[in-house]
Amino acid sequence: MLNCKCFQRNNLPNYSAYEPDTFSLPDPLPSWPPGQGFACGRIGLSEIEVVKISKFRFIWGYGFSQDRKKGVSFYKPMGVPRGFYCLGHYCQANKHPITGFLLVAREVASTRQEVTNGRNHGDLPALARPVDYTLVWTADDQHGEVYEGCGFFWLPVPPEGYKPMGFLVTSNSDRPQLDEVRCVRSDLTDECETYRRILDVYSTFLNFPFGVWSIRPCDRGMKGRGVPVGTFFCSSHWKPGEELNIACLKNLDSRLHAMPNLEQIHAIVQHYGPRVYFHPDEVYLPSSVSWFFEKGAVLCKADNSDRVRIDIDGSNLPGGGMNDGAFWIDLPSGEQRDSLVHGNLESAKLYVHVKPAFGGTFSDMAMWVFCPFNGPATLKLGPLSFSLSKIGQHVGDWEHFTLRVCNFTGELWGVYFSQHSGGEWVSACDLEYTEGNKPIVYSSRNGHASYPHPCTYIQGSAKLGIGIRNDAIRSDKYISSSARYEVVAAEYLGDDVVVEPCWLQFMRKWGPRLVYDSRAELEKIIKRFPLRMRYSIEGIFAKLPMELSGEDGPTGPKEKNNWVGDERW
Repeated sequence: MLNCKCFQRNNLPNYSAYEPDTFSLPDPLPSWPPGQGFACGRIGLSEIEVVKISKFRFIWGYGFSQDRKKGVSFYKPMGVPRGFYCLGHYCQANKHPITGFLLVAREVASTRQEVTNGRNHGDLPALARPVDYTLVWTADDQHGEVYEGCGFFWLPVPPEGYKPMGFLVTSNSDRPQLDEVRCVRSDLTDECETYRRILDVYSTFLNFPFGVWSIRPCDRGMKGRGVPVGTFFCSSHWKPGEELNIACLKNLDSRLHAMPNLEQIHAIVQHYGPRVYFHPDEVYLPSSVSWFFEKGAVLCKADNSDRVRIDIDGSNLPGGGMNDGAFWIDLPSGEQRDSLVHGNLESAKLYVHVKPAFGGTFSDMAMWVFCPFNGPATLKLGPLSFSLSKIGQHVGDWEHFTLRVCNFTGELWGVYFSQHSGGEWVSACDLEYTEGNKPIVYSSRNGHASYPHPCTYIQGSAKLGIGIRNDAIRSDKYISSSARYEVVAAEYLGDDVVVEPCWLQFMRKWGPRLVYDSRAELEKIIKRFPLRMRYSIEGIFAKLPMELSGEDGPTGPKEKNNWVGDERW
């Protein structure tokens, strides 16, 4: 037991080893097709090469004697290959199996001139030992004394021209050896930011509070070069918006040789492609884009000229430009319209966009699904639910979820579930699986938002049970995306490797814009409740998205911010 003398009081946290299991996918990974650098275990980032370490040795933990799973633990990497160096330590909450990693690095001097295009950095090596350490925090008593076994947090002091990548943790007051960690030359680093808070220590027995956060690169998305090291940030005085005193790595090698080739992309989708379940009462099902066009979808123009039927491949759609309102897609009139809104599950497929993430150390596979129509919403007010007649419905609905795959190993890292105006990343350890390593995605009734588990999700106030219902449950209506998909874009592979379909270049809306008085319908519902409840209900309604005040078709995938940028998280 690592007991801290200054915390030997009833109901205060203790410090003891807790070793959660390391997460592994349900099935072993396949043998990936051969390629340049995908799933080879090492990735070159210009002048340094990095290896991902997922095995750790426990250093120190902060937990509760009643339930250690509520605590957090700090680790150092195990099995560091010869010639590689640690860049910092790892921290994780005990309630999950170990899912994180640390990158260890070595210098690869032979590539310096080739990748940096002759930029002069003198004779400074890519990696350097710190010159000292600064004690950032430790548990102390009111007299300023420190005790063994309490946990000590150290920030490496870098030489001039270098930056530290993370903190070190010790279980005693001995300063770490200078050779235990390396700092990285500044031009090979990028800025990072706090992401999720892992630990918040505050006690009347401490002179000041202390926080620990996970971190991520500031520069993210398809063109982002920031590479997370897997370390954490900690401070007793940091304020949001302030620059961090550590950095992440930066991939200056534009070749992105660890990204999968086309054959590997197909292998990844076939191995991890999720099964997408639709609600048993879903009547607005997806279809393929070609089916939608073939059954009569039309192109409309702002000058009120004749509506033009769209070719099956979308070749007569205006490509490029921007969403200027000059054109939009609409349903045909009459009986054709009535049949088209219900989609065609047999023709439906997932449209896959593959792009680099975290400087090419991960691959994001955004999987887009198209529905000809988004149905009206259902309003939940406590125990009561009201099916709305128009609110929430619109022609055309593009939804997506994204697989994030580690390019070091080919392991699935997590899935992003897009949910109306936001979404969430869910770690691979928290997903449901079927047929081996294929995650399950639940599509909500009428609105088609994506969720990781069957449930009724509230868009509004889940605490009060007031908002728009998103019902997600398993049924016999589903798409197996591992078999029914089409790769539509992978820009990093170069021109002509993946031929983008014509319809992908249509930057306008896939449905008309109609404005109507949704307030009248909501007022009828609100009046059914006592006066004391109406104010709270109206306040929540005011925060609901503008899309509920009328019909407005969505833009296509390529016009979305996350096509080039990172997901909203």
